[in-house]
Amino acid sequence: MGPRAWGGASVAALALVACTSTPSADTRTAPGAGADDAVVTPGPGEITLAFAGDVHFEADLRRLLSRRGALGPVARTLRSADVAMLNLESPITDRGTRDPKELEAPGNRYHFRTSPRALDVLADAGVDVVSVANNHVGDFGQAGLADTLAAGRASDIAMVGAGRDVAEAFTPHRIRVDDVGVAFLAADAVFREGASDVWAAGADNAGVAAAREARPEELLAAVEDAAELDDVVVVYLHWGLEYQACPSQRQRLLARNLAEAGADVVVGSHTHVLGGSGWSGDTYVSYGLGNFVWDHDRQPDTGVLTLTVDADGVVGDAWTPARIAPGGKPRPVRGAGRAEAIEAWEDGRSCTGLGAARGEAQADDPAYAATIQRIDARLRQRMQASHRAGCPVPLRDLRYLRMTHRDFDGRARTGEMVVHRRWARGVADAFGELYEAGWPIARMRLVDDYDGDDDRSMAANNSSGFNCRRVAGQRSWSAHAYGAAIDLNPVQNPYVRPGSVVPPSGRPYAAIDRGSTAPVPLGVIRARDLPVRAFARLGWQWGGYWRSSKDYQHVADPATP
Repeated sequence: MGPRAWGGASVAALALVACTSTPSADTRTAPGAGADDAVVTPGPGEITLAFAGDVHFEADLRRLLSRRGALGPVARTLRSADVAMLNLESPITDRGTRDPKELEAPGNRYHFRTSPRALDVLADAGVDVVSVANNHVGDFGQAGLADTLAAGRASDIAMVGAGRDVAEAFTPHRIRVDDVGVAFLAADAVFREGASDVWAAGADNAGVAAAREARPEELLAAVEDAAELDDVVVVYLHWGLEYQACPSQRQRLLARNLAEAGADVVVGSHTHVLGGSGWSGDTYVSYGLGNFVWDHDRQPDTGVLTLTVDADGVVGDAWTPARIAPGGKPRPVRGAGRAEAIEAWEDGRSCTGLGAARGEAQADDPAYAATIQRIDARLRQRMQASHRAGCPVPLRDLRYLRMTHRDFDGRARTGEMVVHRRWARGVADAFGELYEAGWPIARMRLVDDYDGDDDRSMAANNSSGFNCRRVAGQRSWSAHAYGAAIDLNPVQNPYVRPGSVVPPSGRPYAAIDRGSTAPVPLGVIRARDLPVRAFARLGWQWGGYWRSSKDYQHVADPATP
């Protein structure tokens, strides 16, 4: 465990991690350890920082508050870093009344709290710094926040991300280890839960370090000030959209702005699932650390991110995979599953737009754009495969859309689609929601590029709209023939009937859990997921709710003949 204030010698750091890119570190096996316990020893002038995700002590986890060594073997990774940090998703109080959180959806209002013993448990596990900049620290109002801040001042653990006023909320915790000075800041960038001023510190009120604006000037100024004084600046954020592994447009822009302000490390949590990590120039960004100590195991994948840094910033990263067990405690992944878990974490970068190595630029992040136009002579010629005499909708009632979307590599692309004029504006708005959320779409081309062949289009994982065709195996027109249906990522969202999966390449996705909070691969649609909700605002329905078969790719107007 590292020192908590300026000065002092550090203990040699040994992190129980699988090194993914730490070229200057010495990797070896600790005495008495197994093959799964490879450790990384930082080189001269280097130290290690460990980060984990969201922690609370609700339900069965309350039992941990009375135990030493409560977090078990995963704590070895935290202890062996020079400094370890995570997010405490709970006020520390037994006072106050529940904040009404009236700005949150009624069915999503949860109130957490814990005792000061929580800080003792975390300190025993090797945690040095906690962020309380999140959407639960204000659950019991100003009284609960005051108790939380008092508990932090009385603890060996440093607490950042909230304060008795805005200046204190944005004051970093500073340490110096082996002549490397590090500043730790934290901020809440998610939706404000209630009208109470506890959710945003002000000049005259206690509250959270809030960074909810498109460009949060107070946070950026705090980063710039810290960069003038400290070698390494760390920003821990509560950010992102719940259960979405890919970063939203707001996250991507905030990461870029923080990098430009001087942040060396930007990490965060809140989404309940792991997000990707990589580089925005010389700044290391990790979009999602997931749950860590949580009261259920419905999103089990977790771990500890260990960064090796020197006075110039991050020089290497490593991931110690873990899984949340029934009851809520994380357990390190051992044996054959360990390499697979590390590979899955590395693959998480694919939709982030981040670079794989220091110095690589973050992918461009243009604003969403959509155009709607009539079918002109050029498009008439191009659409000969998808529209012909006898189709139920004339070309004059169709509209051609060009829309920005994210591909599976996180890059902004311009896609195209034809829909009925009645739905054109609503469809463009729905795809705007998907773009802002970072929800990936593999390909978006007219079905005419596949000669109007729906099977070929699906096999290419093409998201498409209008196609003058019949319902498979029937004589009636498909909703696609009216421009009132869209298929999204057909491979990840196949059409499943008894004994049949279309396209065949969608078989691995046919039986996966599509519950609203299930962890799923990129591009998969779940119940009540973002695409389902976005198109429901048009009055459209998702084929995943059908009874006799499941058309997971399909959203359509149910009133279309």
